[in-house]
Amino acid sequence: MANIIITGTSRGIGFELVKLFTQEGHQVLALSRNAQPITNLKLPNVHAFSFDLGNPSDFDKVDEFLKQWESVDVLINNAGRLLNKPFLEISSDEFEAVYKVNVFGVAEMTKRVLPKMGKTGHVVTVSSMGGVQGSVKFPGLSAYSSSKGAVITLTELWAEEFKETGPSFNVLALGAVQTEMLEEAFPGYQAPVTALEMAMYIKDFSLNGQKMYNGKLLQISNSTP
Repeated sequence: MANIIITGTSRGIGFELVKLFTQEGHQVLALSRNAQPITNLKLPNVHAFSFDLGNPSDFDKVDEFLKQWESVDVLINNAGRLLNKPFLEISSDEFEAVYKVNVFGVAEMTKRVLPKMGKTGHVVTVSSMGGVQGSVKFPGLSAYSSSKGAVITLTELWAEEFKETGPSFNVLALGAVQTEMLEEAFPGYQAPVTALEMAMYIKDFSLNGQKMYNGKLLQISNSTP
């Protein structure tokens, strides 16, 4: 059974991922600012505590926990911060707050976990179709979508830098999935894919995708947005 770390587990895709992995008997570290939804489930093999990607001191909690595990097989960088606001109204602090979670937080989490990952490990980062060059863009998402573009490039760079030692790095650009975050970005829009359906895909990909892919962007989308 695998040791798996997932960020952004209080709702949506991350919440569903925790349940799916534990059903298969894997050990899961579930990280989210609000740990309550996961701890309320009282699932076996799940470790959860409050963790904020945007707070540098919180990473020490992860380091402390990882002393219990000899290795990490999968890291899923799923947490994200959304800002839906006209560009001219975004303060520099607001713009930075998005990047602190979506870019710097993802980079720091990956850096902390990498020493525990071997050749066959897999780092999967969840991006967005809005971060893909040439995709349809939407007003109000300049901070969010540009941050999601940054982690696509980061993934390509990591794959190159660690190609001899592993692990593998891949990034999934998701289209519309029916989550609370989608509702915040596109109020009233009904997505053709549920959070559970997307979580099932990500679970399988995170366990097996590294056999076929490294440093790749996969566009997991059947609709726009």
